[in-house]
Amino acid sequence: MSVSHLLPPAVSVDVDGVAIATRVLEPRGESAGDVVLCHGTPWSSAVWSAVADDLSDDHRVYLWDMPGYGESEKGPEIPVDLRTQAVRLASLLEWWGLRRPHVIAHDIGGAVALRAHLMRGAQFADLFVWDIVTLDPWGSPFFQLVAEHADTFAQLPSRLHGALVREYIRGALVSPLSDRHIDDLAGPWLDKVGQSAFYRQIAAVSPDDTRDVAAALGEVRCPVRIGWGADDPWIPVDQAYELQHRLPGSPSVIALEGVGHLAPWEGGGAVTAAVRQWLQR
Repeated sequence: MSVSHLLPPAVSVDVDGVAIATRVLEPRGESAGDVVLCHGTPWSSAVWSAVADDLSDDHRVYLWDMPGYGESEKGPEIPVDLRTQAVRLASLLEWWGLRRPHVIAHDIGGAVALRAHLMRGAQFADLFVWDIVTLDPWGSPFFQLVAEHADTFAQLPSRLHGALVREYIRGALVSPLSDRHIDDLAGPWLDKVGQSAFYRQIAAVSPDDTRDVAAALGEVRCPVRIGWGADDPWIPVDQAYELQHRLPGSPSVIALEGVGHLAPWEGGGAVTAAVRQWLQR
């Protein structure tokens, strides 16, 4: 079954002239706090669907599709580099009126959240990162090839492009997902606008935008926990322990066996349990 039914329809929010698709899940009872979920590439907030639905039992949960992703604006004039996304996150937190939310971030969403915190002054109650892009090296050979030839890839016939996107997504996984789940993840990239946007966002993100974040990890001002797919084929789990070494307080690491890069879907139940334990500690 698709997980898209777990999320309410998106509400568009204008941040610095760019339309951002946002969702707020209200708790079924009294709220135990505010949780902000950040996605990575080539995903959207859909990767957090099941986790968000569970947490909304007793937390107010905020999701956003970064511009260039999901249901947010994707035009060629929209900057989608990590520095700009961090500015948008900080602005969106202000727009939502959130002072010190719990933040949970995956993939490049971790770099965006850390940059918003370290370089833009965003205050978090705490931060739980999953398989994040921060430390060198990152970016697969395919990622680097596309970054160098984005305009060429954008001209692929649509069926070939769709097959490439689906196989790229499968390459992140250790535990296979159903074709329906793969289609949920690939869907935003498959129309004409999405095809160009897919290659544009790959070309726009760079290790140059994470090296200063990595250098400042010792200045993180909130408690952190690190989660990782133990068999992540994109970012090896060794990076989780390097992050542990660099972050204040040597935060704990949870490594999920038999899980690849897309932990929120491959190990959804374990991720939800770990997040709940973190929030209720």
